[in-house]
Amino acid sequence: MFKIITKNDDFVVVSKAAGVNFHDEGELGSGLFSQVKNHLIQQSEMTELFPVHRLDKMTSGLIIFATNSHSAKIFGELFQQHKVEKYYLAISDKKPTKKQGLIKGDMNKSRRGMFKLMRTMQNPAITQFFSYGIGNKQRLYILKPHSGKTHQLRVALGSIAAPILGDPLYHPTSTTDRGYLHAYALKFELLGKTFQFILPPDEGTFYFSEQTTKILAEIKQPWLLPWPKI
Repeated sequence: MFKIITKNDDFVVVSKAAGVNFHDEGELGSGLFSQVKNHLIQQSEMTELFPVHRLDKMTSGLIIFATNSHSAKIFGELFQQHKVEKYYLAISDKKPTKKQGLIKGDMNKSRRGMFKLMRTMQNPAITQFFSYGIGNKQRLYILKPHSGKTHQLRVALGSIAAPILGDPLYHPTSTTDRGYLHAYALKFELLGKTFQFILPPDEGTFYFSEQTTKILAEIKQPWLLPWPKI
């Protein structure tokens, strides 16, 4: 369900598997937060754990937990000020209306727990992205969100006619082994030190194609890409 990537006195970075809910699901079992907390307590490595951001159930990859109330407060401020750089990978099997640039707009609730992107800009969700053809009528997307709204990246790609492969809400007709959204990299400063984490996907057939592997080898440090201006 998860792997510990690193841990110290202030935070733990975990690799979350696809299909694992962040919160407990009653009879369906414990969520990611409970699993990580119980594991660390059983290992006598720490007694507290604080969530500072979340990933959707379908999303795999990097997620941070604070290990004390002080660092939890600092992370809260960092996320609120958009000072934690987050980079995601996604795959779509649809032709987008544009292949790179900026996706920006307010998000409103739609039906069946979904959201939709609006043309208004009162409190917009902002996402920068590049995409790359990987064959088989698919494109690989690398996305950099500048806000942390529910379903933001899933809605963003849907708004350019490229819903994420395997997304049960926004691409329900796609049938595949997982939802193809992965939290690929994190970069932030905490207490005067810069931290960088990169985690390629370790599940999902299409992430391991020859062309996808080649592209990922070229973008090992996504913060160095020439991101479109906001």
